[in-house]
Amino acid sequence: MNILNFVFSHPTTLIPILIVLAVLVLRQVNQYEKGVMFTLGKFTGIKEAGWRIVIPIFQSMRKIDIRTKAVDVPDQEAITKDNIPVRINAVVYYKIVDAAKTVLEVEDYYYATSQVAQTTMRNAVGERTLDELLQKRAEIAEQIKTRVDGLTDPWGIDVESVELKDVIIPEDLKRTISKEAEAEREKRAVIIKAQGDKEASDNLAAAAKTLSATPGAMHLRTLQAVNDLSSDQSNTTVWMLPVEVLEAIKGISENLNKK
Repeated sequence: MNILNFVFSHPTTLIPILIVLAVLVLRQVNQYEKGVMFTLGKFTGIKEAGWRIVIPIFQSMRKIDIRTKAVDVPDQEAITKDNIPVRINAVVYYKIVDAAKTVLEVEDYYYATSQVAQTTMRNAVGERTLDELLQKRAEIAEQIKTRVDGLTDPWGIDVESVELKDVIIPEDLKRTISKEAEAEREKRAVIIKAQGDKEASDNLAAAAKTLSATPGAMHLRTLQAVNDLSSDQSNTTVWMLPVEVLEAIKGISENLNKK
């Protein structure tokens, strides 16, 4: 009673006492956090953002960050389906959707998620050939995401995405792939050139057939060729010979052959 009388008779002494009690009892939960409350060691609920009363000794609260997190998966050595050694790394983006499960079901959710991502990534690489690994990275990343999301779901974790960063292959294999790509380009170039030669020969054959079937067409073509030659500034000498003379010589030659 003497202590109470003293306290009430001196109100200013209440301020330090209240401050000490507030420090001991109040806990702040930020907007991006969830508070997992335990009373006498038993889970008793989730606390939202704000100031929350936590009675020392009897109660405790663990705050869980619910923002999106990124796990950098280090380089993993794996063997592809066609027995080629590769090293691959990735990044996993996830967020906590059930803070209670994250605290109650797994000891260290960050480490556990990283280990699950590593093993899943190695298994996914082992199911693909090197060509598939290089060409279908988005599809493989989606497959890894689905598997990791299923394994971490009991821990209250939602995997938002998985991105494959680098696929590292041996140097000698890089040189082999470069030679293969160069050979493929040369093959396409030869095929295109052959197709061009074939089309040109077909066009020449069609032009020759048209010229031979049209009277006077060869004469006009000859005049055009002469005109093209005359425009050349070189010292070329052109001797003109009428087409009719050639036709007459051809006829005489045919008559002599018949005799």
